[in-house]
Amino acid sequence: MTQPSSPPPALRLGTRRSALAMAQSGMVAEAVTAATGRRVELVEITTYGDTSREALAQIGGTGVFVSALRDALLAGTIDFAVHSLKDLPTAAPEGLVLAAVPKREDPRDAIVARDGLTLSELLEKADPAHPARIGTGSPRRMAQLHAWARAEGLAIETVPIRGNVDTRIGYVRDGRLDGVILAAAGLSRLGRLAEATEVIDTDVMLPAPGQGALAIECAAGDPVLVAALAALDDAPTRAAVTAERTLLAALEAGCSAPVGALATTPATTHADELELRAVVGTVDGDTVVQLSATGHGAPDELGRGLAARLLAAGAAGLMGERAK
Repeated sequence: MTQPSSPPPALRLGTRRSALAMAQSGMVAEAVTAATGRRVELVEITTYGDTSREALAQIGGTGVFVSALRDALLAGTIDFAVHSLKDLPTAAPEGLVLAAVPKREDPRDAIVARDGLTLSELLEKADPAHPARIGTGSPRRMAQLHAWARAEGLAIETVPIRGNVDTRIGYVRDGRLDGVILAAAGLSRLGRLAEATEVIDTDVMLPAPGQGALAIECAAGDPVLVAALAALDDAPTRAAVTAERTLLAALEAGCSAPVGALATTPATTHADELELRAVVGTVDGDTVVQLSATGHGAPDELGRGLAARLLAAGAAGLMGERAK
């Protein structure tokens, strides 16, 4: 009599412990189970970025949320990991592969402000002697907020903050800040997008390269798993984030540099055409370089080309210490 075969062991998905990371990983786990029929169990891993209380710009930003997950992958204690793509260094370590980039959420930033106000309403209603206080730990957001406020003739004060979504929104609820800037995708994945008082137009603020997208990474030496995870890959999303991240790499800028970039497919053009917009600026918004380019079929070339133009326009001197 033939004995029934044992089910394959569960796939181990490495994830950070935050509520957002757990929500994102849970979504991916369900999709992987649907695609492969394999159970997925979450393995919680604490990263340096989770334990340090220093500002991201001070601890480097690049890789602080992913290095522990990558170490676990290389050690074989997890089978694959889920990252927020904007946190992922542009250089992939030997032995790992970016197996899938699922369909992107809204890449824009959002503001949660007091009294249900939009960004412009908040600044317009503020006493000129006491500018609206906006919390964000991102030099990119600070640079664009200051540049936009200056162009509108409005005053603003940006306040460096860290913490999870509850902590950040709490600064507004208890009156310590007038508003905080968060990624719209993160709020959406937590089921809290309704708490945003405005999703900020990309003409005001370009997102971080890769913002709103997830990265599914695994060991390159497991071709069966690589192929299985590839079922979750979304080609238009991968093309867009490839253009954005190639630009970031060519600028030699880290994840915490004041660089914004967004690649989109214009609605009136061919599907393989991408428009890439990028901005580099000083944190005080005093000097900003913003350019765009359009290309067909080679997102990495589009990114490198626009980066070269930004550097020729003086972007290198606006980013502080460049990544090595």
